[in-house]
Order: sequence, then C-alpha cells, then structure tokens
Amino acid sequence: MPLLPFSNQAENQAKLAVLIDADNTQPAIIEGLLDEVAKYGISSVKRIYGDWTNTNLRSWKERLLEFAIQPIQQFSYTSGKNSTDSAMIIDAMDLLYSGKLDGFCIVSSDSDFTRLAARLRESGLTVYGFGEKKTPRAFVSVCDKFIYTEILMDLQEESDDDGSRPAARRRDFKTDRRLLKLLRDSVEDLADESGWAYLGSVGQKISNRSSEFDPRNYGFKKLADLFRAASQFETEERPQENGTGRQVYIRWKKRK
Repeated sequence: MPLLPFSNQAENQAKLAVLIDADNTQPAIIEGLLDEVAKYGISSVKRIYGDWTNTNLRSWKERLLEFAIQPIQQFSYTSGKNSTDSAMIIDAMDLLYSGKLDGFCIVSSDSDFTRLAARLRESGLTVYGFGEKKTPRAFVSVCDKFIYTEILMDLQEESDDDGSRPAARRRDFKTDRRLLKLLRDSVEDLADESGWAYLGSVGQKISNRSSEFDPRNYGFKKLADLFRAASQFETEERPQENGTGRQVYIRWKKRK
C-alpha cells in the first residue's frame, strides 16, 4: 500500500493541545511526555503555565526552547493560591471553542482539572491525563486515558537503570488482586465458547474499564508480555486469517 503524502498523513492524525501545569510537573519528564503524546496524535499546541518570575521554575526554562513549548505567564496574586489552574482552564475553553482540535493532554497532578476534563469529554473530545501516582482518583477516572509520569521518567533513565525497579513491579503485579480481576473480567467478557479471547479486543476492554491501566506500570512494555508472565492465564498465537502475521489469544486457566 503506497504511503500517503506527508500533508495527508498529518491531516489524518489527531490534533492535540498539550497543556502543562509547571507547578505540579517535573521538567525531567518532558522528553518522555512528548514521545508519549506522539503515539496519540500531533502536538498542535504546546503551552506551559506558571509564574516565570519565580525561581522555583528555573529548571523548566532550559527545556522550553528545546521542545518548542510556549510559556504562559501567570502571576501569583495571592500567597498560597495557585492561579495557574485558572489560566489553564480559560485557555482550554478558548481552544475548545476554536473547533480546531481533536483532544487535550492535561499534564498535572492537581484534582482542580477534574471538571475541565469532564467538560472537554462532554464536547466529544478525547482527554489524556498525565500526572504522578499521587494524582487524586477523581481526575484519573474522568480522563479517557491516564498515564502516570513515573513511567515516563523510567523510560528516559532506562539505559542507566539496573532493571531493579521494573523487576520489583513485575513481582508485585502477581499479587495485585484488583489487577487480576480486571484482566480476568475483560478476558471473560470477550471469550468464545472455549474461553479464548483476542488480545487486541481485551486491551480495548481493559482501557474502557480502567483509564489508568498501562502494562508499563507493572514493568512490561506490552500487554501480551504481562499476560504471559501471569500464571493465571495461558496464551496462544494464531496465524491471521487474511494476512501473514500472527495474533495473540488469552484464556483464564481453569482449575483442575
């Protein structure tokens, strides 16, 4: 199949606005963050919000030019109050009404963006949330997909890492009852009479049930690898009906 001209390829990709709360985000994640966003579409808008007169944001300034992120100045009018949130919300609504975007990437661990995410989704746009594992559950759940930024830092440091952290996560997942129930329920919802379910459909079902699910949270790059490591499941590869590739199927192991 011939490749589309570059301009047509770009038109077929989702146009996304990346809005970053500098007060609640570490600059060390930015490269991993933008790589992750690129999986879902084009970063048509990249803005970061904060009081740039504050020395606490000095480490961010070095990254803005490198990654072509537009800084938005928001003075802190009152001590102890975060005025950045309001600026982000106002900008997001302006961008929503422009009608030029397909989705938003909200980068913050602050629950104040929960209603904004819900409002954007009500308008039919996709919302990707990015934040630390301390992010309140309400914000995590309201997004179409939520990515924990700790895994983005892991990806950046992978070459220097001895592998101990992913290995520890792999051990932990086998005793995570909530995770195992999510996996089992998703497989059984889609299983045929013999109990087998296609991995691609299972992955979509899991995402529908849990916005924050990501195999990388448990030390695996792919969902298939996680299932293969779980002793409660068995996997099987089958040739595609109309192709040369192979497809993975999953089944919950029945007790003998």
